[in-house]
Amino acid sequence: MLATLQALGVMPSFSRPSVSNDNPYSEAQFRTFKYRPDYPVKAFENVNGARYWVEGFVSCYNHEHLHSSIKFFTPDQRHRRLDDAVLAKRVEVYRRAKEQNPSRWSGATRDWAPVTHVYLNSEKEKSLAA
Repeated sequence: MLATLQALGVMPSFSRPSVSNDNPYSEAQFRTFKYRPDYPVKAFENVNGARYWVEGFVSCYNHEHLHSSIKFFTPDQRHRRLDDAVLAKRVEVYRRAKEQNPSRWSGATRDWAPVTHVYLNSEKEKSLAA
């Protein structure tokens, strides 16, 4: 199977440690599906019903849902680089708020620096990159 994938130019995805047969990205996506409030309790009636639900999910995920790992933007906003100007404004708002009421702040304000890399398992990936 591996030779066939390689002959077709497909890069195989290797499992996470201690997990024998999964793809961590598809597993993470499936977990996200299951925790949606509108995830169906019963099986889809047919493949078209499943496709319809997934299309709605993907649209919401990419265009409506604010992701904390990319500083509370949608993936669409991030891909279109619409976050840079907003992040600069957020930095200024926090700076002024801290300046006006310094006793409210015990340390640095929230980090609104643009996100350059996103990882599925960020702490693990960061330690491997170091």
